[in-house]
Amino acid sequence: MINILFVIFVGLAWGITVGAGYVAFLTVFGIIPRLTQLTKTFSKIYAYEWAAVLGAVSGTLAFLREPSFSLPSFLLIIMGIAGGIYIGMIAAALTEVLDVFPLLAKRIGIDDKLLVLMMALVFGKIFGSLFHWVYFIP
Repeated sequence: MINILFVIFVGLAWGITVGAGYVAFLTVFGIIPRLTQLTKTFSKIYAYEWAAVLGAVSGTLAFLREPSFSLPSFLLIIMGIAGGIYIGMIAAALTEVLDVFPLLAKRIGIDDKLLVLMMALVFGKIFGSLFHWVYFIP
């Protein structure tokens, strides 16, 4: 009984720690407000916030329950695209907030080629993802 309570306590403590880190990531860097500013959808900020909360909760439940779905391929493609867009938008908002790309371009001396750097990163991500899905996932 003591072992079970200890595991529950440790799991709860780590869950609170990870949750606090996630909330700190979103609030300290202002990810969601910056995302709404970039997409010009500030009126939908509450939808973004609820999407982040519900996504975290449903992701946690899916991780714990390990559900199995028999969905049609076209629906899986739509879900994959939606997940990719979400991750891409969060990553774009984070790099925008931290000014990663302008600093990188300035450090390596290609200030005037910032668009080329961005396109190289975008196409590298696209081709890398396609390679992964075509080669490693039969």
